[in-house]
Amino acid sequence: MENRVAKTMKLKGRNAKAGKPMKRKSGVKESKGQSPSELIDGRIKELGDWRGRTLSRVRTLIRQADPEVVEEWKWRGVPVWYHDGMICTGEVYKNHVKMTFAKGASLKDPSGLFNATLEGNTWRAIDFHEGDECDEGALKALIRAAVTLNMSKARS
Repeated sequence: MENRVAKTMKLKGRNAKAGKPMKRKSGVKESKGQSPSELIDGRIKELGDWRGRTLSRVRTLIRQADPEVVEEWKWRGVPVWYHDGMICTGEVYKNHVKMTFAKGASLKDPSGLFNATLEGNTWRAIDFHEGDECDEGALKALIRAAVTLNMSKARS
């Protein structure tokens, strides 16, 4: 009898029932020649609706709050922003755009922006739904606080 783990490993990246390559959730093709920023641009353009506009606005605010931020493209299509460690992700779902802060539980949120993933010990998130307004100043302050926290941990 074949080991289940070995069988799973053989099928990695394939449709287990048909043995065919699996379809990507995002139509953005990952190319080794494209930078993470270009892949994020492609994802925003591909969405073409309020979710793309929201992701674009979140990205702009992150860049304004931290001009030295580094963008990455992880987990088959999730934008991730770093500065001396992960700041946050920008996940896109059917009904919302989720901005997840890697160390959000350690951040003060006096404006009450965090509205998701509140029960964990590490992560905190902000879910943006169509038509939601956001306190951009408070969001930039939260991003700066995350960068400051990362930088303090990097020095230790």
